[in-house]
Amino acid sequence: MNSEIFSLSERLVSSSYVRQGLQARRAHEQLIRLLLQQGKCPEEEWSESTVELFLNELAVMDSNNFLGNCGVGEREGRVASGLVARRHYRLIHGIGRSGDIAAVQPKAAGSSLLNKITNSVVLDVLRFTGVRSVSSCFVVPMATGMSLTLCFLTLRHRRPGARFILWPRIDQKSCFKSMLTAGFEPVVIENVLEGDELRTNLEEVERKIEELGAENFLCVHSTTSCFAPRVPDRLEELAVLCAKHDIPHIVNNAYGMQSSKCMHLIQQGARVGRIDAFVQSLDKNFMVPVGGAIIAGFDENFIKEISKMYPGRASASPSLDVLITLLTLGANGYKKLLAERKELYGHLAQELSALAERHGERLLHTPHNPISLAMSLNRLQTHSTAAVTQLGSMLFTRQVSGARVVPLGVEQTVSGHTFRGFMSHACYFLGHIFNFKRQTISYIPRFDKFAWYCKKRTPTKLCQFYQNIYQKLSYFAQ
Repeated sequence: MNSEIFSLSERLVSSSYVRQGLQARRAHEQLIRLLLQQGKCPEEEWSESTVELFLNELAVMDSNNFLGNCGVGEREGRVASGLVARRHYRLIHGIGRSGDIAAVQPKAAGSSLLNKITNSVVLDVLRFTGVRSVSSCFVVPMATGMSLTLCFLTLRHRRPGARFILWPRIDQKSCFKSMLTAGFEPVVIENVLEGDELRTNLEEVERKIEELGAENFLCVHSTTSCFAPRVPDRLEELAVLCAKHDIPHIVNNAYGMQSSKCMHLIQQGARVGRIDAFVQSLDKNFMVPVGGAIIAGFDENFIKEISKMYPGRASASPSLDVLITLLTLGANGYKKLLAERKELYGHLAQELSALAERHGERLLHTPHNPISLAMSLNRLQTHSTAAVTQLGSMLFTRQVSGARVVPLGVEQTVSGHTFRGFMSHACYFLGHIFNFKRQTISYIPRFDKFAWYCKKRTPTKLCQFYQNIYQKLSYFAQ
């Protein structure tokens, strides 16, 4: 409703009442104006009514919602189900064009504006969470693994003779398969044990570069967020090596946005050396449905190259989900969640340490991992080999999900490559462990209930249950 419509409304309703309505409308419009003007995540949260008003205004700008529109092409935003249309706020055209996921669609000004403003807001969030010098980013409707593949395929055009990707080992299937899917051969660098931590073997990295030749490497593929006892890669040192040997550097930052430490590592790596792009998951960092990622970097031209590598149009759902989430949280709301996560990590570590000590186990000392914790399960092994794996199923049936037991000496073949000690991130291992992850959502009430349940049971009756719990807890912390 514009000013003319409000003036006409005064013929039917008292002008003082209409002016009140106009002022209320302008309050919503002022928030939208600032969003479009600044392109930043608003400091304070928006009400759902403001968000829906904004989305509805965008939708009426798309041709499928024009009154009297006669679409005769093969892609006209046709939707058979009204429920589906409402689920997407009638933003049906998706984002991008056949040659560029970031391009504007002539028939979908509203969806194109949604795409642009989402990328701008996400860029702002990347900056205030720690990577201040990031220059460009875009939301892609693929999870982390396929988004990494897109980065590798883009680099292929810059380094057509490259065959290898140098990869410090991280036992996660999708990041390994992302390199194979792109057609490259991973050169796996085993980690070195320093205390309880598994860290990047820099000497082996440099030796492999000299052995195989820097020109034969597409890139170094490093990792920030990971399961303990693995800790984030030595990003600064790797970035310096990449700059020294002129090798691109892609960082898997899957759930690292929620960690100021992980974001600081990326910022410092880009400052002292070379980082070409870093990829993070939407669902892990923003609590939205699975299926989206953010590809970001410090060279705007390279990020544009990646966006142009995406074939065809793309779903707008991930962009829509993350924009709605950030508008309803606001920058202050998101920062509050990050602060709570850090506080809860300390609480989780304290409770797990006490639980481990009570049963003759210990919490592994992994200070360089700001997200994940791991607990030993050595006593559990003395009961039976099945006791370790039984823990996971016992926790799951008690509605405890996310924690992970890592048995000793597991072998796993992924696309023809066999990993010894799979999920322990090393071909050798300390022993059985229990992994936990600490994500952004508050788990203090759930964990306190879980710890209380453990404490009220006697070790003689539930020894196996305790040991299984230990292994699951380190995954939960992660």
